[in-house]
Amino acid sequence: MRQTFTDPFRYPRPRIELRGASAPAGSQGGRRPVQKAKDWRQTVGRLWNYLSYRKLSISVVLLLVIVTTGLSLLGPYMIGQAVDDYLRGPGGQSWVRFLALLSGVYVLNSIIGYVQSVWMIRIAQETVLRMRIDLFTRLHRLPIPFFGRRRQGELMSRMTNDMDNVSSTLASSAIQLFSSALMLVGTVSVMLKLSWLLTVVTFLIVPLMVYGMRWITRRTGSLFKQRQQNLGELNGFIEETLSGQRIVKAFSQEERVRREFKERNDRIKLSGFWSQTISGFIPKLMNGLNNLSFAIIAGVGGVLAIHDIVTVGTIIVFVEYARQFTRPLNDLANQWNTLLSAIAGAERVFEILDEREESADEGNAKALDAVRGEVAFKNVSFAYDEQADNTLKDISFTAKPGETIAIVGPTGAGKTSLIQLLARFYDSNGGTITVDGHDITSITRDSLRSHMAFVLQDSFLFEGTIRDNIRYGRLNATDAEVEEAAKHANAHGFISRLPGGYSHVLKGDGSGISQGQKQLLAIARAILADPSILVLDEATSSIDTVTEIKIQEGLYRLMEGRTSFVIAHRLNTIRKADQILVLKDGRIIERGTHSQLLAAGGFYSSLHQA
Repeated sequence: MRQTFTDPFRYPRPRIELRGASAPAGSQGGRRPVQKAKDWRQTVGRLWNYLSYRKLSISVVLLLVIVTTGLSLLGPYMIGQAVDDYLRGPGGQSWVRFLALLSGVYVLNSIIGYVQSVWMIRIAQETVLRMRIDLFTRLHRLPIPFFGRRRQGELMSRMTNDMDNVSSTLASSAIQLFSSALMLVGTVSVMLKLSWLLTVVTFLIVPLMVYGMRWITRRTGSLFKQRQQNLGELNGFIEETLSGQRIVKAFSQEERVRREFKERNDRIKLSGFWSQTISGFIPKLMNGLNNLSFAIIAGVGGVLAIHDIVTVGTIIVFVEYARQFTRPLNDLANQWNTLLSAIAGAERVFEILDEREESADEGNAKALDAVRGEVAFKNVSFAYDEQADNTLKDISFTAKPGETIAIVGPTGAGKTSLIQLLARFYDSNGGTITVDGHDITSITRDSLRSHMAFVLQDSFLFEGTIRDNIRYGRLNATDAEVEEAAKHANAHGFISRLPGGYSHVLKGDGSGISQGQKQLLAIARAILADPSILVLDEATSSIDTVTEIKIQEGLYRLMEGRTSFVIAHRLNTIRKADQILVLKDGRIIERGTHSQLLAAGGFYSSLHQA
């Protein structure tokens, strides 16, 4: 990959060109588009809304900042007065008393500064705590399609890296900005009181400072945004690669993965290099101008002192104040860059918070206390994309309470889509779906899904004990009920052989046990949930034939008295289904019992023979 940047001093946003690789979908000429920064004022306003919950604490911190600023101004002023008293000769103040007062000022300044820092850190942590809660809550309110469009690692980056960036900035930079601004105003006020002429001389370098900082900060905002975006993409790639490590090794793709990682890592290096390099000019610029200011004040002040226009003490105070005058400007510039970086992270967090939630339940939606399990599809059509052809077309059938409905068909026929509509992971584009005669759009999602249990093709287990993973189906279940469910799923045998048995701790996604064993635990979880409607989506796809036969009895007991939907490619698992729906190209082309469909000699019969 060849990567190039335009002149960063003229065009701040990096341009990365990809050579020798296919262009991403939607890109032009293989060039990766760079997101523009959003309205930073709006982002700061939203951050303030989070901070405003601690208005009293913030007011106390600001009061402490005012006190420390006053003490910082008082120290140099006392030194100047002491110098003038010394030059006047005897009769001046006691040096012991002066040193004691000066020491008290600086010690008190340090103590109050420490207290204000601790308070601000607490405010920042509580603020970010609320933001994390809101972000995590919003993630659980987003629809399933959202997660299909996003990488898990990229979402993790917003939850961790971007949030930490906001946290560190609120804890230090936010209060530093106020302190620097206050110090700047206080310093200028005292300087004008002492000598307006030396103040004007000091101001000669201000235009250079303002222009320099403006020149730099205009070029760093988009670079910090680009760096945060690149970091999120790298985290997503790492998470994906580590999750699929077996596939990477099985197909000997280690070299390609390393190459892609290097490409993404190079993007972070380049955007990080330019953002840090350009922002790093600020202290160099400010130090140079600070030294220039010192030389001008010393020279002009010496001339004024010779002509008795100002005192030597005033010159000393001005030299120190000149440094204090440029230091807030330096701090403001540095903290502004840090703030820009935090805003970039906050924007990415707010992007998730602004995502449209799963469509709200209808205003008159109600919860069902009990469900008999009668399910009816009436002329249902559905498409994942409005621009694409329908995945399901004019689907109609009725499942009576306690019946087992098997859904078969080739890959891509729409079997899983049908189930996702029943659970309202997606909403249909046309037609109606009813449960016990109620349109599912008039039933709250929580209520609808609480009466359903799923055993999916890709089972997922959480980090924790086996007992807790099974109990996920019904949190108030006893240990005895957990073990009984495991026995029905034929999982008790292998669980007993594990170290600790049901207390055996599984790692992330159940690593340490086989895929088939994971599926058995998922089946046990569904058995424990005791649902009115059961969905088995290729539930036995990861189980060997012998084990599959062993758990049939348990599955039949589970399905007894419940409306069950079974998706399976293994047709021997659905022989006893009350009704078999054969899907092809999104339509039901055949329906009936196993024997009826075999006798018809149609598509199902050819599948069975195959």
